[in-house]
Amino acid sequence: MKYVTFSLERDPQPRLGVLRNDRIIDLQTLSPSGSATALPAALLDLIRGGPSVWQRVSRELSSRLKGGREPEGYGTGDIRWHAPIPRPPKNVMCVGRNYASHAQESARARGTEVKLPEVPMFFTKAPTTVVGPFDEVPWDPGTTQQVDWEAELGVVIGLPGRTISRSRALEHVFGYTVINDVTARDLQQRHGQSFKGKSLDGFCPMGPCVVTADEFGDPHDKSVGLRVNGVVKQKGNTRDMIFRIDALIESLSHGLTLEPGDILATGTPDGVGFARTPPEFLGDGDIMETEIQDIGTMRNRIVARS
Repeated sequence: MKYVTFSLERDPQPRLGVLRNDRIIDLQTLSPSGSATALPAALLDLIRGGPSVWQRVSRELSSRLKGGREPEGYGTGDIRWHAPIPRPPKNVMCVGRNYASHAQESARARGTEVKLPEVPMFFTKAPTTVVGPFDEVPWDPGTTQQVDWEAELGVVIGLPGRTISRSRALEHVFGYTVINDVTARDLQQRHGQSFKGKSLDGFCPMGPCVVTADEFGDPHDKSVGLRVNGVVKQKGNTRDMIFRIDALIESLSHGLTLEPGDILATGTPDGVGFARTPPEFLGDGDIMETEIQDIGTMRNRIVARS
């Protein structure tokens, strides 16, 4: 299942839909007439509802598809796309230097010895960073002059857990999405840690959908890419992660409860701007296209704002 959060021009209230055959099916239209309990209207509510609610959505959709008749829906160009979870209840959790190629390019750019992490390096981004897959990314030139890109696979937690074993970790995953971990490199360096440089408003485009784990297949064999103004900057594969998703969940959850709707960005491959020769940074009007195999492509324009 591919879940999307969207709204219509005539009604700005976000809705929950299913993406199928290039059509968006409003989940509310799947609720049987006269049903005492409507289906959730937001993805976070659906995730928190647990497997019984997820299975109900699948049953209702299958019932509508019997006889070969597709439910009515909206064209993908007729809606406004929102981030699947427009305002996460907690910070977006992230992993630094989780691809050897990125760790190597980072060390080279800084003139330091390449040292791969022995344990995952976690940090977070504020919930106010999250914007939709086709929204503008605001840039305040008075705050930062070094805006960079990072294409990443995002993991959405479905089942709660604490001190989760690696062997059971993927059972806690609801689905996967695309994340661009936009970063202000000058702030990151100036403050000596990642939070400030990673947490400017709008610095976490997310979407265009969440693909459920059962449909996504092996998360460790998906291409990851990013283009700036049509030029390929990143081209990698999730198979090159240093710490796989099950290991990340095991490590992160030790003594820390993961909850339904929590989001984890799993790191970026090489090709980021600051590690290039000469370094490259984003400016007003630049367009980033971030894509992951079997999920989709985001397209976000940098717009200068004070």
